[in-house]
Amino acid sequence: MKNSPVQIITKITFWLSFILGNICLFGYLISKNGYFAVGGYLFLFIATLINVLVIIGLLIYAFFNRNKMQICIKSISILLINIPIAALYAWIGLEII
Repeated sequence: MKNSPVQIITKITFWLSFILGNICLFGYLISKNGYFAVGGYLFLFIATLINVLVIIGLLIYAFFNRNKMQICIKSISILLINIPIAALYAWIGLEII
């Protein structure tokens, strides 16, 4: 089955957020360089904003294209996986600092 553009955008957003978050967290844990910690918190806010904007865009797209509703709901659920991961990373960061 071919991925739709909605699914591709969602997967790119998910994986980019996940990988960059891991780089910030593990970069700090390995190097103890404070720039990774500061960058990680800055990235946390930026990634949250981007993920929320993508979710809002998917909701609007699903509203106007009812036949794509299932794809949009699946895509939104993929993006929502980042929330507990981001919360865990924020908690780890606060405990470390």
